[in-house]
Amino acid sequence: MNNTTTIFDTPPDIEVIFSFNGIKKNIIKNGYRPAHLVNDDYLTTGIHHYYNVESVEPNGCAKGTITFLTPEAYPHCLWIGKKINIQEGFRIVGYATIVKIFNPVLQAENQSK
Repeated sequence: MNNTTTIFDTPPDIEVIFSFNGIKKNIIKNGYRPAHLVNDDYLTTGIHHYYNVESVEPNGCAKGTITFLTPEAYPHCLWIGKKINIQEGFRIVGYATIVKIFNPVLQAENQSK
């Protein structure tokens, strides 16, 4: 019996408002897995899920969630209102503004940043 869980099996870590800047030329679909700058020196992969839509235009906005890869590696780095880069390599393709944190491991200890 295989008890392995993957990032696809885990609940979302945060709820955000996605805002894409038009750098990408194609629509962005549910399941998009770009890098996210969660700390000044730490990029991590996360899976996007958009509420009530299957895709977002390259310069569009949507509300949804991100499930991060290994959030325990960068604890206490997020707070409500924080805006994180959505990146493909060094290219910033958009931003995610945090509206809710589901994973307590990621919650900053001091939210007055």
